Amino acid sequence: MAGPLVEVEVLADSAEVAEVSAAEARAQAGNSMRTKEFLSKLNHDAIVKAIREVESKTSGEIRVFIQRGKLNDDALLVAQKKFRKFRMHKTPERNAVLIFVAPRAHKFAVIGDEAIHQKCGDELWQRLVERMREHFRNEKFSHALIEAIHDTGHALAAHFPRESTSSGEQPDEVIEG
Repeated sequence: MAGPLVEVEVLADSAEVAEVSAAEARAQAGNSMRTKEFLSKLNHDAIVKAIREVESKTSGEIRVFIQRGKLNDDALLVAQKKFRKFRMHKTPERNAVLIFVAPRAHKFAVIGDEAIHQKCGDELWQRLVERMREHFRNEKFSHALIEAIHDTGHALAAHFPRESTSSGEQPDEVIEG
């Protein structure tokens, strides 16, 4: 069996996604995990349900992206590019969050846009990453993502409560690419 995702380095402030806080994880050792194997262990329905549940309480947006195949660039840079590709930096309140996972490379990153970062700071991102890292180590992949979604959702709801006129702009799904 492939080794779980472990070891985290916290990075902050990106020129591409202003005031973004991010975290990147890398495996200490072991074989790479096939993306197919990782995806087979995910409970997609529970993850989508968690996204819908937390987004019903906030104007913020949360997306999960699973990188298929090899990761040839730095996970943080790839996550930032995906953040922009999905136009997450264009949300009206600048409060979107992307959870990026590259199972084969044993890396993940959490990207938050400038408004949520200003409200919550590095503490939120470090807490998310630490908890995700622990769950990934124990191969509780769905639990890692669902807990991160819920924790992010609580922070978003506290600072960006959903108003009756706000509607989700991003699709509620686990994206694979």
